[in-house]
Amino acid sequence: MTAPPPRWSALTGRRILDLSRLLPGPYATSMLADLGADVVKVEDPAGGDPLRFAPPLFDTLNRNKRSITLDLRKDDDRATFLRLAHTADAVVESFRPGVLDALGLGFDTLHGTNPRLVLCSLTGYGQTGPYAAKPGHELNFLGLSGFFAVPGRVDGAVTRPGVRIGDMAGALHAALALTAALTGNGGGQHIDVSLSESITAWCSLFALPLLGIEDPLAAGLVQGDNDVFATADGRLLSLATFEDKFWHRLRAELAADFPELDTPAYDRRAERTAAKEQVQDLLTGVFATRDYDWWHQRLTEIGAPWAPVFTRPADLLTDPHASARDLFDSQEGATPQARFPVTFGAGLDTFRRVAPALGEHTQDLLDELDAPL
Repeated sequence: MTAPPPRWSALTGRRILDLSRLLPGPYATSMLADLGADVVKVEDPAGGDPLRFAPPLFDTLNRNKRSITLDLRKDDDRATFLRLAHTADAVVESFRPGVLDALGLGFDTLHGTNPRLVLCSLTGYGQTGPYAAKPGHELNFLGLSGFFAVPGRVDGAVTRPGVRIGDMAGALHAALALTAALTGNGGGQHIDVSLSESITAWCSLFALPLLGIEDPLAAGLVQGDNDVFATADGRLLSLATFEDKFWHRLRAELAADFPELDTPAYDRRAERTAAKEQVQDLLTGVFATRDYDWWHQRLTEIGAPWAPVFTRPADLLTDPHASARDLFDSQEGATPQARFPVTFGAGLDTFRRVAPALGEHTQDLLDELDAPL
């Protein structure tokens, strides 16, 4: 079952041919598809996108798209792709630099076929520079980004995140750049998205201010009262009393139960940061004396900036706030998916079409090409 795209969106009616595979490119085009773009996933007939072997992730990244199978190594299929390109507004690809040119489908060829077409290339390191031809994956990009130069814990440890933030950063920049190009008046152009540069742009906001600081922990980015703490029954919660008013309220409201909190020594942000180890030890001891349910009630009563720490995927689906805002779509027999995470006053139906089977729309698209104008 399908539903029409949003009538209000500037992307509705824009056709994007998506040659990308795996995570970054498909995530970028999935956002555009959610917002109304007609995204046509162009796949090799021999298996298609390798991510098809991980259906839950593939289904989320490729909803609201159509699929056509073309073997771009064959003359006839390349000709068909160029016919499609003539009807398209953009092409997204994630080959290494030079591969699209070697196929005879580089920017010059595409631009000659359709002068208004935008080509967006997502690669690890960009189209130029000494790293351009290097293979790379998300961990490599994180390593170059400055991520590991910014401490996140009182002990200075920095660990790799499980979420592929390096890939996601590039996907977000690609989607934003494409939207700007497609809704502007610049005509055809080649957009060069480097996944490494995208995550570096994020991380450098925090890494570069540490220049010249011998001990990054002394820079004030890490505080002992902004952390994750364990309760007496082993559950986790996050506390973020960054602002003085929240710390004052916390220590005043809990002083009767925890006299050790009743001290003005840490009342100012600078004082708490300078004594981050002592503050963390103090809070670690306090939270360990009561179970999670006690803390849930007490911290909520006093309006503390706290939240549960979800360590199981199922926790996301039982969170009352996510449920109230209909963040997840849970169709029977399918892995739940998050909707487009922005609420539009004019409305948006994120789940209009399930991810396509390999080549599901090949004949439909060929028929469209042959239809009289």
